Amino acid sequence: MDSQTSQSSQAPQPSQPPHTFQVDLRGLVDLLSHHLYSSPKVYLRELLQNAVDAITARRAEEPGAPAKVRLYADAGALRVEDSGVGLTEADVHNLLATIGRSSKRAEGLQEARSDFLGQFGIGLLACFVVAERIRVVSRSARTPDAPPVEWTATDDGSYTVRTLPDDARTEPGTTVHLVARAGAAEWLAEGRVLALARDFGSLLPYDVRVGDEAVTDLPAPWDRPYPSPANRRVALARHCHDLFGFTPLDSITLDVPLAGIRGVAYVLPSAVSPAQRAGHRVHLKGMLLTERAEQLLPDWAFFVRCVLDTDSLRPTASREALYEDETLAAVREALGERIRSWLTGLAAGDPERLAAFLSVHHLGVKSLARHDKEMLRTMLPWLPFETTDGRLSLEEFAQRHPVVHFTRTVEEYRQVAPIASAQGVGVINGGYTYDSELVEALPSVRPGTVVAELDADTVTAHLDAVDPAEELALSGFLAAARAKLDPLGCDVVLRAFHPLSVPALHLDDRAARHEQARAEAEEQADDLWAGILGSLRGSAPRARLVLNNLNPLIRRISSLGDPELIGTATESLYGQALLMAQRPLRPADSALLNRAFIGLLEWATNGEEGRS
Repeated sequence: MDSQTSQSSQAPQPSQPPHTFQVDLRGLVDLLSHHLYSSPKVYLRELLQNAVDAITARRAEEPGAPAKVRLYADAGALRVEDSGVGLTEADVHNLLATIGRSSKRAEGLQEARSDFLGQFGIGLLACFVVAERIRVVSRSARTPDAPPVEWTATDDGSYTVRTLPDDARTEPGTTVHLVARAGAAEWLAEGRVLALARDFGSLLPYDVRVGDEAVTDLPAPWDRPYPSPANRRVALARHCHDLFGFTPLDSITLDVPLAGIRGVAYVLPSAVSPAQRAGHRVHLKGMLLTERAEQLLPDWAFFVRCVLDTDSLRPTASREALYEDETLAAVREALGERIRSWLTGLAAGDPERLAAFLSVHHLGVKSLARHDKEMLRTMLPWLPFETTDGRLSLEEFAQRHPVVHFTRTVEEYRQVAPIASAQGVGVINGGYTYDSELVEALPSVRPGTVVAELDADTVTAHLDAVDPAEELALSGFLAAARAKLDPLGCDVVLRAFHPLSVPALHLDDRAARHEQARAEAEEQADDLWAGILGSLRGSAPRARLVLNNLNPLIRRISSLGDPELIGTATESLYGQALLMAQRPLRPADSALLNRAFIGLLEWATNGEEGRS
């Protein structure tokens, strides 16, 4: 009994018939309009795309077939006619009534898919973003004896299909009728339709018109013949201004035949941040795919805006961006090489234009030169750097100085630049973006060049030492000054240097600043963390205040006999040296400046009272 029950419970159950997903069309349209597409305007691109693909399909079988698309807008309605391959009633049921199916997968056309713009079968569904009703009338070119067929759909998800009399449409092709939904009539107005059609379809290979107005404008501006290079430059500059709203410094032809790419890159007339992502216009087989393609060029080429046409790059599902794959990576590298060649060509044959370009976009070229030794070698005579000798190229600077000293931060450069220049030590400010990396790479393209980072010890070593007997006579003054600055982690040394007008110089390096920050954190931490931070105490040299023994003020201060007044004066010199170096002040530094200022005022007023 138990065995029979067990067997019966394990017997296979009869299979249930499969169920079909029920699609809420209004919900799907909402998804398209708010999440997949960036704007309702894409409806017109879908209409143009379907029309162009239908013509392409017909011409694959009838090379001499007519190739025209006509759009007529009137009072919240739009009619789009094409001379394409058309549909039979069976095609309508298979293609228009099934979401996600594409006519590009039709039998016999699989091998020709690369000729089509659409790849995702969304088709007319996007039109519901602006339309409440879509009516399609079509006649097949493949089956000439098939009657015309009508497909009518509304945004509630219902549709009807019926055959029409032969005279309803005598020529093969398709006509799409849209009726605007509430609040969307402006998208079907004639002016808006013409503007959108020209924006999306100006490079399409067929005759497209809105009423009597031509949409296509071929050949593309970069492919047209011009009487001279100067005429071409002027025409492309006008095209750039119309397209992007600026007049370019120059234009760069982009031609990558293996990737089916033709276009132009326009050089921006003003500097932009390297972090700003450029938006490029990309046409796919003549149809505008996106005007915000960000990954088309290498990151370093942020100084150009591109417009191009391609037949090899893959669009994303929304057909508003490029799919990141190996093809796009190869195209990005090829376009980067083309821009690199333009730069080297300027360096070789047009130094004036190169100088004008670098005055605006030297940062982009420096970014490229970091990773490209040939580009660095080419640009050595041109790339500008801030140095103690003025604004020079690395080549000029290296010719003047046997050792190329540089600082890694702007603050360090400001500390030492006046003193180093007076001592004949050449220093490059490497604190700006990419500069220190390029200076360090200099020996790789200029053999024999010696590059050294400038630190506090190097600067101090170039300052003249004071006579030992004179320094010994000032030991009391130096002891009082050192005692005052010791809590701040700063030593005091006496040197003789030019210019005489500088009384004191504050020097430190990154290791000294790191040790200072650690000591401050240790003071503010609890016992546990203070012990941990104390164990990290380094042996790095501390910051130092270098007093100029040649400066008259220092000589007067060193002759003072009052230790308290010497301490106040030392604090004032320390604060003034920090300000001269344009260093950010810590709270302790600000408190010191206030204390020294008040102390000097008190001394001055008390001295005045005593004299009176």
